[in-house]
Amino acid sequence: MYGAILGDIIGSPFEFDRGDKTKDFKLFSRRSHFTDDSVMTLAVCEALLKVGQDATVKEIEDTVISSMQSWGRRYPHEGYGGYFRRWLTARHPEPYNSFGNGSAMRVSAAGWLYDSLEKTRVVAKATANVTHNHPEGIKGAEATASAIFMARNGSSKEEIKKYIENEFHYDLNRTLDEIRPSFHMDETCQKTVPEAIIAFLEARDFEDAIRNAVSLGGDTDTLGAITGSIAEAYFGISETLISECRNRINKDMRDVVDAFYSLVREDDSPNTNQMIEKAINQYYVHNDKEGMILFIDMMINTMKQGGEFIVPYITKNSFLSKEQINSINIGDIFTLDHDVKLKMETVKDASGKEWLGVFTSTEEMHKGSSGNVQINQSILSILKLVIDWKEIDGIVINPFGKYMQISKAMILLLIGIYEEHEK
Repeated sequence: MYGAILGDIIGSPFEFDRGDKTKDFKLFSRRSHFTDDSVMTLAVCEALLKVGQDATVKEIEDTVISSMQSWGRRYPHEGYGGYFRRWLTARHPEPYNSFGNGSAMRVSAAGWLYDSLEKTRVVAKATANVTHNHPEGIKGAEATASAIFMARNGSSKEEIKKYIENEFHYDLNRTLDEIRPSFHMDETCQKTVPEAIIAFLEARDFEDAIRNAVSLGGDTDTLGAITGSIAEAYFGISETLISECRNRINKDMRDVVDAFYSLVREDDSPNTNQMIEKAINQYYVHNDKEGMILFIDMMINTMKQGGEFIVPYITKNSFLSKEQINSINIGDIFTLDHDVKLKMETVKDASGKEWLGVFTSTEEMHKGSSGNVQINQSILSILKLVIDWKEIDGIVINPFGKYMQISKAMILLLIGIYEEHEK
């Protein structure tokens, strides 16, 4: 939700090719404001929250119509198109076969509120169908909601790209550099949604995704809203940007946003260690400088949030005797009558170099670790520990799966960047 609104606000000053088609611009200015994209995003969100998970398509459509007309009357001057403006005030509003990008920019809540991709697409279609019942209008809404659903459920960029290409037949093989020179104002789904998704696919983090979208020019607020809605689900959003967003919307808008986030499960919010796993996956796909920059960005972001890795330990002596183990029940509290010696587990690579193995999850640890004790430790403390550990060459994240080795030189770089950010 924040992603779509921030994309709209940040993109608003540059609509109609009023920017320089560059990523180098001031993120917020006095001209940065919410538009119809945010208003209708909130209207659809409020409707979906109201009808609940088990509503029929007819119930969804009726409630979306009522909510969009209500919000449209409340905010009548936010830049609506001509057909949609008339629809907002109609006594008996009917769909008008639109394939405009409005169906995609307002759909983000559908990508978050449902437990299956199939249900997400059904709801996305229903939110589009009340106005944008042209196949391209419906496709734009479904594609955007699908990308959000997949991003929040841990799919990689490659998986998202492949699904969108196969299901919706968008050409996502172009680059922003190829698109940018000839791209101009176009309010259709078919000339906005693929470009917005590409802006996400090329991004290193949320802010970079929005800058990508705005740099294309054209319908920058809508490009930003679509890209931002997907990027939020994949990267998460910093508290600084969330605060900026809340300061630029009204109380009735914040109320809907708060209701939305209170319903979305905590485990739907991007987990920082999952973000590191995604960055490692991306590096495996591309194995280039951009992939490494993304990984470093994710590490720094996780460290700033107090992120932790799992460190496995091997016990050198037993915790308990067999008799004690047999007498303990689940939930019992017991005190050891002796010291237990723990040793951090290390792994050797093919050349014989030794590394401290750390893990982003217990699933990764159980792929091969011999450790019988696991302790969550802050990433920063692990990095600082390794710097002074003469016997090892660095750390390796998830050594038994898709792994990333971090040498001591790189550890010093990470610590330096982190400390610079914290000043």
